[in-house]
Amino acid sequence: MKIRAMIAEDELMARKELMYLLKAEKDIILTPHAETGEQLIELDHKHHPDVIFLDVEMPGLSGVDAARSILKREGPKPLFVFTTAYDEYALDAFDVEAVDYLLKPYDEARFQRTLGRIRKSLDHRKKKNSPEEIRETQAVSKLLIDDGERMVVVSPESIYYAVPNRKILEIHTEEKVLQSRMTLRELEEQLKGHPFFRPHRSYLVNLNHVIEITPWFNGTSNLTLGDKNRTKIPVSRQANKMIRAFFQGR
Repeated sequence: MKIRAMIAEDELMARKELMYLLKAEKDIILTPHAETGEQLIELDHKHHPDVIFLDVEMPGLSGVDAARSILKREGPKPLFVFTTAYDEYALDAFDVEAVDYLLKPYDEARFQRTLGRIRKSLDHRKKKNSPEEIRETQAVSKLLIDDGERMVVVSPESIYYAVPNRKILEIHTEEKVLQSRMTLRELEEQLKGHPFFRPHRSYLVNLNHVIEITPWFNGTSNLTLGDKNRTKIPVSRQANKMIRAFFQGR
């Protein structure tokens, strides 16, 4: 499994040292780096890294505050490894559930232990969100979902897909579109045990309603659903293999 890593560091030499260490790892893909907290938030939205090596102190928005902002957004969240020359910031790092904490200058043995934690965490996350895990989870038969000023009872099988639209979650069913104040992650939690899958960070799809998978480009694809609009849903490169494995029974 390839790991997309982003460095957020304003000091040139510290950034180069970390780049050197990461480039030596065959499973690491480096994304563009950030030099401020504000730039990190923007680049995270654009490149979707699996892990961010984040300096605690940066110009403008601090690394900790940038991490808190990223954790509030929709979709899968990156892991965080905090980097700093001062060990008193450790509590701030673990306040945002950082996977590890590295002191500058970097010790190579300590760095390798950090990579081990990253790989283990990402592997666990992948298995937890896999279609195989979906099959094994006990499912609820009905959901109670807010739709504006009322609460609606919905059968999970009637849902085709859900997608955020600004601050509203649009839940597309057989008959209509519910507009809920819940988040995509909250809906996903309620639908555990049913064949729902995140093919893309902004979509949750009922796999029972998929009628076609069409290759797109660069390892991605599109799902076509069996609703009246024949809605097409994008599938990320990472999710593409998992969703094919689901339909092939592996």
